[in-house]
Amino acid sequence: MDTVVLSIGGSILIPGDSDTAYIKELSKMLIGASKMHKIYVVVGGGKTAREYIKIGRELGSDESYLDDIGIDTTRLNARLLIAGLSGHAPPTPPKNFDDAVHLGRNYPIVVMGGTHPGHTTDAVSAMLAERIRADKLINATSVDGVYTSDPKKDKSAKKINKMTFKELMEIVFKSEGVAGQNIVFDALATKLIARSKITTIVLNGRDLASLKNAIEGKDFIGTVISSAV
Repeated sequence: MDTVVLSIGGSILIPGDSDTAYIKELSKMLIGASKMHKIYVVVGGGKTAREYIKIGRELGSDESYLDDIGIDTTRLNARLLIAGLSGHAPPTPPKNFDDAVHLGRNYPIVVMGGTHPGHTTDAVSAMLAERIRADKLINATSVDGVYTSDPKKDKSAKKINKMTFKELMEIVFKSEGVAGQNIVFDALATKLIARSKITTIVLNGRDLASLKNAIEGKDFIGTVISSAV
């Protein structure tokens, strides 16, 4: 049984208003896939976290406190997915990697949110994948792969189906200094998957057929990042 870490953005799980139907379908798919794969899921904060952090900042909270607000929101989102998994995951999101590893011995699926202030859930998923020596990390985002630039803003952006960690780093670090730039993986997460050589997949999290196939090692729509093309 191989081990898969799935990083799913809060804006994918809850795009705006509650999306119960999607959570139900995602849960059903994960339960089925967990019969052949050990699955760990890291859920982001999404729109809710951004709104709460904005309000907290306007109220004068410092950045460390705002990080805590964001982390709490990711765990709240994680609980929604846990509710959909109907007993196939621990009822409470683990707060650290040790707890996640321990719970993974007793449950087919483990769902968690953020852990460290200053770290995105991209980075948390990469740290978790490194810790448990995952066979692959899947980043379920709002685009169907890695592009040469933001496809939502640049019509000439080209999708890359296969790339190396070095090539991803070049795109990420080039985009990092551009205000408002939307990138599929943050810099720390990119460094972590590169040093651990964890095969990473980027795909559209709303395309459940592709997500299922990626977990199961079948053909999917997305980008594969590895040591060699």
